[in-house]
Amino acid sequence: MYATTETLATTPAAQGSRSRWLALYTLCAGMLMIVLDVTVVNVALPAIQDDLGFTSSSLAWVVNAYLIAFGGLLLLAGRLGDLLGRRNVFTAGLVVFTIASVLCGLARSQEVLVIARFIQGVGGALTSAVILGMIVTLFPEPREQAKAIGMFAFVASAGGSIGLLAGGVLTQAISWHWIFFVNLPIGVLTTALAVKFIEKDKGLGLGRGTDVPGAVLITGALMLGVFTIVKPAAELGWTAPRTLLLAAITLALLAGFIVREATAANPLVPLRIFRSRTLTGANLVQALSSSGMFGIFFLGSLYLQRVLGYDALEIGLAFLPTTVVMGLLSVKYSEKLVMRFGPRRPLIVGLSLIVVGLALFTQAPVGGNYFIHVLPVLALLGLGGGICFPALMGLSMSDVKPEDAGLASGLIGTMGEVGAALGLAILATLSATRTATSTKSPLEALTDGYHFSFGVAAAIVAAAVAIAAIVMRPTKQAVTTEDPEPELLCEAA
Repeated sequence: MYATTETLATTPAAQGSRSRWLALYTLCAGMLMIVLDVTVVNVALPAIQDDLGFTSSSLAWVVNAYLIAFGGLLLLAGRLGDLLGRRNVFTAGLVVFTIASVLCGLARSQEVLVIARFIQGVGGALTSAVILGMIVTLFPEPREQAKAIGMFAFVASAGGSIGLLAGGVLTQAISWHWIFFVNLPIGVLTTALAVKFIEKDKGLGLGRGTDVPGAVLITGALMLGVFTIVKPAAELGWTAPRTLLLAAITLALLAGFIVREATAANPLVPLRIFRSRTLTGANLVQALSSSGMFGIFFLGSLYLQRVLGYDALEIGLAFLPTTVVMGLLSVKYSEKLVMRFGPRRPLIVGLSLIVVGLALFTQAPVGGNYFIHVLPVLALLGLGGGICFPALMGLSMSDVKPEDAGLASGLIGTMGEVGAALGLAILATLSATRTATSTKSPLEALTDGYHFSFGVAAAIVAAAVAIAAIVMRPTKQAVTTEDPEPELLCEAA
């Protein structure tokens, strides 16, 4: 079985079904706010540039400041959840994120906006790092857990396309400031619901993992690594001296962290957690699939904008089928698939559908038709994501001890964030290079660059399929009979 009561059940049974599902909705609301913010900001970047006078290069810091803080702190935030209590870390993150959002909306200078975005990244890391660990403790029973993880996976993976639509509407109808101000009522309400519906957990205490040197090493390594990917590697190239120097420093910090964790009496990240082939494989799959999917959503948006001439609102509407299909599968059917076949087979099938969709995208031409060349791709991505991501989230937590749930949750988030940043940098660079060296007309050269990156993304996700098939052990079928399904969602509503 991919989850056991003995491994994951740390929430008292006294917490009723209704309150547990309301707690889940609260956690998903917090995650949705974090996920939406990423793509909402991307849509508003041109308006922000015009209003605050950013140059093309400095504008990247509106995104990079957030990514560096978010990606750098996820692992530490997950472990802090184990030590200080996950609800405490979750609510603290919501408060920080909400306050920083207001500061972003009030920003009248480039410096204030970039600093506020960094603080937003800190809040986002604290909030999102502990969510998966809280879900598996709230729902120790396999069927309920599969359903709950399906809802979380939908929010985490499909929320970005909703952000494209929301960003277009808010930016065009009001102003870019409101993409941040809208987080204030959502953040306040979610914080209040968290205090009311999420049961407070005590945590292990800082004495079980107060590893200051380890925290400094891993946070420094992750922040510097993300910075290296999104700045010098993306702008100067992967072989530029500055890129190689920062990459070497990043690797040295990681090596120092591993040595520290192997020798510390109370390590921040116990290395024993990586003995599980399932957990290690799940994190590798997460990194590779995030690399392919995130980069393609970015480049796919550029294809729609620069080649087909779509505006921000039209791009958001174009991606809605992905969200609808992914949501339907994640919430309604993923639990049934996982319970019937175990999580490994749905994971492989879902990833394979994503590979097919990405390969199909390489055939979208200049002047392509949305219904012929784009919609089938987005439908396959939604279908594959809706099948595989809930299974992947379940596998990532399946062999985790209760005291390590926050760490494992932060780890899978870290791998997804670093994978997304790395994939975006690689695919964008490859696309630009292919376009620059093409002898075709400008639009054909641009499309040729996108096609090349779509093919590379398909190969990256295909590598994730291979890891899922080879590294991860087959899991036993969790349920062999059709038990009556509890109407918990209806009850919670």
